[in-house]
Amino acid sequence: MFIAMNRFKVKKGSETAFEQVWLGRDSYLDRMPGFVEFHLLKGPEAEDHTLYSSHTVWASKAEFEAWTKSEEFRRAHARAGNTTTGPLYLEHPKFEGFEVRQTLKAAEPATA
Repeated sequence: MFIAMNRFKVKKGSETAFEQVWLGRDSYLDRMPGFVEFHLLKGPEAEDHTLYSSHTVWASKAEFEAWTKSEEFRRAHARAGNTTTGPLYLEHPKFEGFEVRQTLKAAEPATA
């Protein structure tokens, strides 16, 4: 399993616009082999920004890399330049990729 994350420092006052861009876009992720799940995370607030992260889980690193080279990826990121909203970030998003080494899940409740 592979987890791909991007961290965004969203300018104070731009949080709603940032979330609307993400919630209103077509991601095309569900069309991609190996896609497991996606999360948009809102983190702590600092003086000049709010931290957000996109968190995508893939079956493998190779399938994530295939996504980044796909037509679906280009279409999903076509509006990433903030042409309609103006700049929402303090700096370019920071990518982090992780190969999963351990996964723990909640125990299944006992059935009677």
